[in-house]
Amino acid sequence: MSPGPRVDDLGWLELACDLAALCPPSRTAFSVGAVIVGADGREIARGHSREDDPNDHAEEAALAKTTGDLAGATVYSSLEPCGRRASRPRPCAKLIIASGARRVVFAWREPALFAEGTGAELLAAAGIEVVELPDLAARAREPNTHLL
Repeated sequence: MSPGPRVDDLGWLELACDLAALCPPSRTAFSVGAVIVGADGREIARGHSREDDPNDHAEEAALAKTTGDLAGATVYSSLEPCGRRASRPRPCAKLIIASGARRVVFAWREPALFAEGTGAELLAAAGIEVVELPDLAARAREPNTHLL
């Protein structure tokens, strides 16, 4: 899947996990945070689930705040980006692929509660580097304990 984590991955992924705590509670969707970081190491955008709309996913909310091509960018998400989705036509993995981002780092694999977690496989098949940092999985699960 990847050559491995970079020095700054942990800090950005911790921020994504912190953003998940901002999500309005839901019984039908995970609370997720996402941060997009440019190739220069600077934050481009951030988002969280249900930020502006009850159907918003974190990666979708962050991507909506960007302009132009995200070539070389990394998307940090507390949860594996979705590979299947019922509420919108394109899952987050496909939105990320279309954005030009070349790397995705996440903490927690999507449990098969609402949909099968196939985002990592879709991203990797598209040539995107995928890094899982399971040391932060418990932190990513915290705002979702009511669902588990």
